[in-house]
Amino acid sequence: MRFVFLCLNLICALFFVVAATTSARAEPLAREEIADRIVPPMELGERLNDEGVWQLLNSGGAEAGFVFETEPMAPLPGFSGASINILVVLDLEGRFLDVQLISHNEPIFVSGLGQAPFHAFFEQYRGHSISDSLVVGTPYGGGSDGSSLVYLDGVTKATASVRIAHESLLAATLKVAREKMGGVATGPPAFPNPDYAEDLSWDDLVEQGLVTRLTVTNAQMDAEFADTVWEDDDPVGQSNPDGNYLDLWAVDLGPPSIAQAVLSKGTYEELQDFMAISTTDEPILLIETARHGLVTDEFIRNTSPDLISAEQGGFPIAFRDADIYIQLHPDLPDALHDGAALILRTDRRLGFDPTSEWTLKVSALREHGVFQPEIGSVSLDVSMATDARFFTKPAVIVPRPPWVDAIYNRATDLILLVIFLAGLVAVLGLGMNRLAGHRYFTPIRLTILAMMTGFVGWWGQGQLSIATPLAVIRTLYEGGSYAFLLYDPFSLVIWAVTLLGFVLWGRGLFCGWLCPFGAMQEFAHHIGRFLRLPQIEPSQVWDDRLKWVKYAVLAGLVALIFTAPARLDKAIEVEPFKTAITTFFIREWYYVAYAAGLLLLSMVLFKGFCRYVCPLGAAMAIGGLLRGRKWIERRADCGSPCQLCRVKCNYGAIKKTGEIQYSECFQCLDCVTIHDSPDLCVPLILAAKRGRSLQKVAAE
Repeated sequence: MRFVFLCLNLICALFFVVAATTSARAEPLAREEIADRIVPPMELGERLNDEGVWQLLNSGGAEAGFVFETEPMAPLPGFSGASINILVVLDLEGRFLDVQLISHNEPIFVSGLGQAPFHAFFEQYRGHSISDSLVVGTPYGGGSDGSSLVYLDGVTKATASVRIAHESLLAATLKVAREKMGGVATGPPAFPNPDYAEDLSWDDLVEQGLVTRLTVTNAQMDAEFADTVWEDDDPVGQSNPDGNYLDLWAVDLGPPSIAQAVLSKGTYEELQDFMAISTTDEPILLIETARHGLVTDEFIRNTSPDLISAEQGGFPIAFRDADIYIQLHPDLPDALHDGAALILRTDRRLGFDPTSEWTLKVSALREHGVFQPEIGSVSLDVSMATDARFFTKPAVIVPRPPWVDAIYNRATDLILLVIFLAGLVAVLGLGMNRLAGHRYFTPIRLTILAMMTGFVGWWGQGQLSIATPLAVIRTLYEGGSYAFLLYDPFSLVIWAVTLLGFVLWGRGLFCGWLCPFGAMQEFAHHIGRFLRLPQIEPSQVWDDRLKWVKYAVLAGLVALIFTAPARLDKAIEVEPFKTAITTFFIREWYYVAYAAGLLLLSMVLFKGFCRYVCPLGAAMAIGGLLRGRKWIERRADCGSPCQLCRVKCNYGAIKKTGEIQYSECFQCLDCVTIHDSPDLCVPLILAAKRGRSLQKVAAE
């Protein structure tokens, strides 16, 4: 049998070699599939690269953003080993217009909780910006006031899966932002510091460069329109070539010290009232004292100006009229008082940073012809920025890595779990014989199993599954990161103890003590005994044959990784763990019937699923080859003539020779109890009788 196990290990190793020499890459969706997912009036534009990034066009055919899939750029494996693919629609300001789940194989959603909660999770991104610090979970302390973190509600029982999805989405989005949207801010914007005060005059503002001025003469405008049909369409300017066509002054009024130096007291107070309501807006004052003016006759207050625009980092800045009546400070030059003035506002949340250089653009128009004249336009540009001393920028809060966040979210559960498992390992490792010989051993064992079912299983969702080792194999085969293992620290602790158990005891620690569904089967067995139900025990021949079924099931699941991975999530349902533990039997009736049927079977066939079908048990048996010792003591009389341990072993894990078959041993300790008991162990009973006989002979 040991040779067979070594052969199985060799087969798995060959799979790994094949996997290591094979690479797989996710292919982006076809254009038609993506186009169907775009909500009108937006539509899909041209493909921008081979990683699934497309243009987003508005109703007028202009570029409005980007559409992309996350899988080609951030193929983080989920718990099935497959990536979670998400479609992201992003506007030019870095806001999420839409986020849709395309595909995944997360077991908990495929046939457990259903798809709806996973789709609903992604709806939370809409309207948020990549500048926001988005995290999955709830704020520590029960509130988020004053925090720049934006919390997204996770999905109960599937926190690890949504964290993986969230990280995939952010990784892909930031990659697009860096490559395609270099001007979009990816951190919190600077805003005026209300506590900073400085006594400034208009002359100080001009001297320190806090006022930007753009002057364009009539001659310069003629040069802009030279050799066009509009070159002779400004007779007023041509009659005075040295006169100013444009004399524009621009001041950032966000800092209170600057606003006080520019505006009258009444206008300053009105502006502060406005800023108290529009706390994220940055006001910009424009004053034009020459011929051009600031708006056309068609301009409507409180809308975007028709002649003025701006951009920063190659991306447009959305300006709107603040609709504030303007009176300037009395100390300003008379020419400014006589000019046209306008206060525009832009939202800093859209990525505008007043401390970084940005460009103010003024459109100069000329008309040619009388009826339906042709309109010519040139852009007069000037760069400006405001000194950073007037502003403050919140420290960029870098959220903890998701696996660290997961640990914090489950700190209490993890502490209790570690204490419990450390105590169990210590008892089994140092005081196993005393525990097995305790008069209340069965109640103690059942109490531990009850805790495994209630706390570790139903509460902690720590039921291990074959899905995890299959995901590891799939990740090795397809390439990718194993970071998904860190997203569920509760289960990871159990895996760590299980691996330790391989070395110390073989498969028995997990299958006999740490498996919640295995514990439920054991309780079902005791109920069956209490009800005096007839027990089924296969013959030795059939027991040996049936034990190979679980290895065939495991081999079939591994084969699906390489042949039909899309069907793997359904095939894993051979385990009833998701039904009985994860969803509390609340799912489709046929899954419930299957899981409940296995528990009913355990009432008459002791842990039949564990012994004969469980693919995880098969994997545990293979892992048990790491066992470094034979930890169950045997005597020369075990097996011949004594067969008591073999007869009493419910798992059929003792050979006729008395040797322990560790690949089938569930560490129930029944044989340890018999071995150490002078009242149960036949060799000890016979030895005691011989001792009494010798004493009697000696006494005579």
